[in-house]
Amino acid sequence: MNKEEPLTPFGRMFSQEEGNQVINCAMNLKNPINLESVKAEFKNSILIQHPRFQSVLVRNTTNGREYWKRGDVNLDKHIFLIQDIDHGDSSTSSILSNDEIVNGYLADLTVSSPLSIDKPLWELHVLKDQNCLVLRVNHALGDGVSIMYLILTMCRKVDQPDELPSIPKHNYKTSRINMCEMIWRLVMKIWLTIVYLMGFSLRCLFMKDAKSKISGGHGVELWPRKLATARFKLDDMKSVKNAVLNTINDVLIGVVTSGLSRYLDYHRTPNSRYGKFGEEQLVTSWWGNIFGYILLPIYPHKSVGNNPLRYVMNAKEILDKKKLSFEAHLTCAITKSAMSLLGPKVTYLLTNKVVCNTSFTITNVGGPQEEVMFGGNPVTSLRATSLGLPHPPYK
Repeated sequence: MNKEEPLTPFGRMFSQEEGNQVINCAMNLKNPINLESVKAEFKNSILIQHPRFQSVLVRNTTNGREYWKRGDVNLDKHIFLIQDIDHGDSSTSSILSNDEIVNGYLADLTVSSPLSIDKPLWELHVLKDQNCLVLRVNHALGDGVSIMYLILTMCRKVDQPDELPSIPKHNYKTSRINMCEMIWRLVMKIWLTIVYLMGFSLRCLFMKDAKSKISGGHGVELWPRKLATARFKLDDMKSVKNAVLNTINDVLIGVVTSGLSRYLDYHRTPNSRYGKFGEEQLVTSWWGNIFGYILLPIYPHKSVGNNPLRYVMNAKEILDKKKLSFEAHLTCAITKSAMSLLGPKVTYLLTNKVVCNTSFTITNVGGPQEEVMFGGNPVTSLRATSLGLPHPPYK
């Protein structure tokens, strides 16, 4: 007997035709891929057993409500073998690497291939020549953290083949503080939360980033796009982290800020301003779509001199204040409340307004803590992208 279950508030928002988003996750493997082996792994996986991955999205024609209807999964309708992808022009020696081919394939998927609602909203594309698996999941099924957890349940540790990978967790550090410091932190938390929520509200209404070299135009989410991959040595990142006494996330934000501020400074026009970027996803340990927003500034290059660590220190300073406040938690709560009171269409328009008024989005998801393998095949990399967001719609 088929079971029916209503969509969650965020699931309803992501199921709207205008807000339909798909997460595309690419898993590169070390050795050649056997299609039948991949099907066997998925058939016996927790992913297939999860109700969301067995259910079809149905809309009630009477009241317009969406719900999940459980059914059977035919893997042949979800797993596709992809071959003969364009490798570049050999006559001009511009043959693409496997990474470039996969990135190009992902870029094309973001604007050309929506998921069919006639079946559960996920697919697996097997890029056999590139030893790559591309899992496509509609955002209505869950957020990046939830999807990552399911992917990791299908993997095993390379050095301990019978054990699951370690699940990323927050390391909350506690320390003893006196009453005065506790009161001061509470006052700062309330003050920062008020200030940041005012900024968020203004973004929802009318405040937007100044037009810059990275600004798009109307319909930018439908434009052709290009994906690029940057690699950093983890040991180098840790060295910087230890030098400034912060986190890897702070270092990454510092690197992004440094690169973009230098780029924008090079292309700056008279009277131009630096804007903000944001969305950070709240890390959760349960299934669903749980996320909030924080807005972060991009510091001009000239304001910090030639010291690259200054960018990391600036990132740490602002992120420490953001973490102290309830900004991300309250923006999440505001979105949920809007869903309950105003419905998914209005909530999507409000959320879309914040995205349109900022320059770009950053979101991160914790990955495996050690080397892992899928079906006995070592995983060499994991990367993900999603359908384009409208950053920002300038005329």
